[in-house]
Amino acid sequence: MRRPKGFTLTGFLMWAVVLIFVALLLFKIGPPYIEFLSIQSNLRAVANDPEGRSGIRRVVEDLFDRRSAIDNISAVKASEIIISKIGDNVVLSFEYTVCVPIVFNIRACMDYNPTSARR
Repeated sequence: MRRPKGFTLTGFLMWAVVLIFVALLLFKIGPPYIEFLSIQSNLRAVANDPEGRSGIRRVVEDLFDRRSAIDNISAVKASEIIISKIGDNVVLSFEYTVCVPIVFNIRACMDYNPTSARR
């Protein structure tokens, strides 16, 4: 006798539930991570800007504000920038947390630390 091949309905439904849960998780966690990458890109651009290399807080905040308005960044404000010097380079960074509701009372809390320093 030949053994039947293929998917069963219960197997298909279990995989569908798993894939839907993974997709839900990606749709919820994806936007904050993309915003983190945008913040890090903007910090590097400001740190490499000739005006931003001075390390003057007012100038750095203005440059970051202009760039964040274009990229629609809302997780952080320019006044929260941590400015430090390593050698001759100005290093800009942030520390912030984003909590995203997943389903019911379950949340995903992510701590981010974008910086202009190359790692």
